[in-house]
Amino acid sequence: MSIIEKAASRIDRQRSAAAAVPAVPASPVETSAAPAVVADSPVTGIAHDALHAVPAAPAVGAATAAAAAPQSERVTPKFTTRRVELDLARMREMGMVTAAGGRTSLLEDFRIIKRPLLQRAFAERRPGDKPGNLIMLTSSLPGEGKTYSAINLAMSIAMELDHTVLLVDADVARPSVLRTLGLPAQRGLMDLLVDDKLDMGEVMLRTNVDTLSILPAGTSTPRATELLASSTMSNLVNEIANRYPDRIVIFDSPPLLLTSESHVLASHMGQIVVVVEAQTTTQHAVKEALSQLGGLNNVNLIYNKTRDLPGIEETYDYHYG
Repeated sequence: MSIIEKAASRIDRQRSAAAAVPAVPASPVETSAAPAVVADSPVTGIAHDALHAVPAAPAVGAATAAAAAPQSERVTPKFTTRRVELDLARMREMGMVTAAGGRTSLLEDFRIIKRPLLQRAFAERRPGDKPGNLIMLTSSLPGEGKTYSAINLAMSIAMELDHTVLLVDADVARPSVLRTLGLPAQRGLMDLLVDDKLDMGEVMLRTNVDTLSILPAGTSTPRATELLASSTMSNLVNEIANRYPDRIVIFDSPPLLLTSESHVLASHMGQIVVVVEAQTTTQHAVKEALSQLGGLNNVNLIYNKTRDLPGIEETYDYHYG
């Protein structure tokens, strides 16, 4: 047999062997009707929509198989992170800190207030210390301006080039952050503590201030104190404190002398700021509030509504029933 005949015979044998092997159906390509959502991006520290990676070209027949796949086998987004628009013009009219509000005395005051808080937030921790980037704002009594101060502090820190901010409405008895910002009530902190299947990305709100996100108080519950004292809450605050190295978490807390939730919340915090209303809060109330924080480190005071900040008295009002 010649060389050419031998080669032709070998080719024929290879073709016969290939025809004997059954064809393997192409695997279906899993598709999604909407982009996947990633909560808490390590780039910005806030939840945002993720971009799809470009998939490799599918094998012949894969697209047909994907279309024929049962609905249960297709990938759908687990949740969609919501975005809200802060009315920055309205906030400026209310006397709040905004990046476009110009150089005001209030802006300068919060620049002074935030600097030592930021320094301690990322200082080296001793064994047993709570994360310094968990900062709780509270007051002795209602109406002293703690929510107003919490929002302004968060807005001021959001102007930093190296930090992102999560503002948590932890005043579960009388939530005020969304109301003060002119936003409707939403699910939030309490819902996370009640429902272990709920993801934080489902309740956290992105804002049009790119470095600021908000976690609402959520659905009211009579077990708020117990939920805030639970291991679930401990795990939650540790996760949001340690997940990103640039994040500051501001908690708007209930007043110390009115509720039990504030005492429990304070036990999770690395820093505490007590807002004192000028010429109104009595020395006795302040001492009583501070005594309830005995043993906790890094307790700071903000003297609010002074005559040096005209207009604040008219722009902030906080009510407890």
